[in-house]
Amino acid sequence: MNDNFVRNRITQLRIRKGVSEYKMSYDLGHSRGYIFNISSGKSLPPLNELFAICDYFDITPSDFFDESIDTPELLSKAFDGLKKLKDTDVQLIIDIIERLSK
Repeated sequence: MNDNFVRNRITQLRIRKGVSEYKMSYDLGHSRGYIFNISSGKSLPPLNELFAICDYFDITPSDFFDESIDTPELLSKAFDGLKKLKDTDVQLIIDIIERLSK
């Protein structure tokens, strides 16, 4: 994993969310070129800003850096939904996942 991973991951998540670099910069409270500078390789976000970026996408830092997850925002949303269910319903969903994975 390298600097390009962070840049590419932010770009991937931003595009999937359907927001421009300008809008994301503005939403995070920065100047219009903030995300452009990250995406273009001119800078990297400091740790506290990386946490804010993860919050912006509704994912954990762990999900952000997990290269095996292509759509961390979907998994995060699914996990949040699972937390609201009864254990028996969660088990039903696990059974469905196992069946579909075969």
